[in-house]
Amino acid sequence: MVDELTESQLLRWIPLLPLLAATIHGVCLAVLRRSLPRGAVILLSCGAVIASFVISFVALIELIGVQGERVLVDNVFTWIGSGSFSAEAAFLLDPLSAAMSLMVTGVGSLIHIYSIGYMDEDHREDKGFQRFFCFMNLFMFAMLTLVLGDNLLLMFLGWEGVGLCSYLLIGFWYADRFNAYCGSKAFIVNRIGDF
Repeated sequence: MVDELTESQLLRWIPLLPLLAATIHGVCLAVLRRSLPRGAVILLSCGAVIASFVISFVALIELIGVQGERVLVDNVFTWIGSGSFSAEAAFLLDPLSAAMSLMVTGVGSLIHIYSIGYMDEDHREDKGFQRFFCFMNLFMFAMLTLVLGDNLLLMFLGWEGVGLCSYLLIGFWYADRFNAYCGSKAFIVNRIGDF
């Protein structure tokens, strides 16, 4: 890490908002055993990703105004600390990660909006509409953690999250055996690639 970095507590909200939306969906589905109305699911899921896009844009403007080395850092907390080794849960924004976070949140917002129509016909008993958007928000969190992670450990966590969400989204239509097979195949190939 470089000395004299500009601190910004704005960066944590870029991945945190999709995670909060996914957590709310997960608590509703797994703990409360109730699904939210479709309008609330759409507002929560799409709103979180669009808000992350807006915050990414504001962070880019803040990055442009930085004198010297154009880097913003947000040290959230010490994740792992043992002796002289320390791994921070921290996010870093430089010109490359700013471009990537804008692309991920911008395209992700469009995909979320498209998914409203894509999932419109889904009226299954297993609360699939909300579960789908829960997986999508979790995917956005993992992708943004991968893009903004300040250290390799946090980036690896984001990478593994992307792999897990790929499995969940590819195998979403699990009643069709081929889709379930493709989800499992993606998960196994991802593990081989990680190795």
